[in-house]
Amino acid sequence: MGPESPRTRKAAGTRLGRAVRESIGDNRPPPRLEHHSTTNSLRDVILGGQDGLVNMLGIALGVVAANGSTHVLIVTGVAAAITESISMGAVAYTSFGSDRDFYLAQRRREQSEIDTEPEVEREEIREIYAAKGFKGQLLEDVVSTITSNRETWVNTMMDEELRLQPIERRSLVQSALIVTLATLIGHLIPLVPFMVLARTPAILSAIVLSAITLFAVGAYSAKTLVGDWRKSGIQMTAIGLGAAAAGFLIGRLFHIAGD
Repeated sequence: MGPESPRTRKAAGTRLGRAVRESIGDNRPPPRLEHHSTTNSLRDVILGGQDGLVNMLGIALGVVAANGSTHVLIVTGVAAAITESISMGAVAYTSFGSDRDFYLAQRRREQSEIDTEPEVEREEIREIYAAKGFKGQLLEDVVSTITSNRETWVNTMMDEELRLQPIERRSLVQSALIVTLATLIGHLIPLVPFMVLARTPAILSAIVLSAITLFAVGAYSAKTLVGDWRKSGIQMTAIGLGAAAAGFLIGRLFHIAGD
């Protein structure tokens, strides 16, 4: 028998896992459970950082294209970095809060259905695990184990039927703070060169720094989650610089229209 996967080891320590082991005559003690973080901080970093970087780079290129003042760019850029960072954090909190409210609403619905139509909900559990390959007495033991505890029953329906995961309030605050900080840093990356360099070198430095940052975030995302790091890095760089180029073109249009 080959080594067990982390997911298999985790399942073995649950009530369901114990019922399955008892049904097949496996009396070995369950392995030590492993705990993993459920918050996706990388998502928050990408959401805030990419938005801030692309927005600021687009503004900078647009101002340069319109022959605007570097001093004005720096002042307005810092102001925009602060205000948009706060705004993005608030939006993140509201958005993820809506996901949490949706989860809680669906959970209440499942609780109500278990109370009012227990046989229908019990049959849904049976169908879910029959589709996973359970059958006969083992299937009945699984269904009986899950439905004997209301909390386990509800959690199973939320996870297996609706594919929804709970979102804690602490996670909402954490996500909002990460998005706020990432947005601020994203704004500063293309803006800092204009604070220390002359106009032309600052433009080139801002583009290069932004491209490197976007590629690094895309590559790290693929390495951390799934996908080819080169493809992910190039894709994020292309999207980010493409959006910034749109800002440049808009700046040029305003400049031409004002002539």
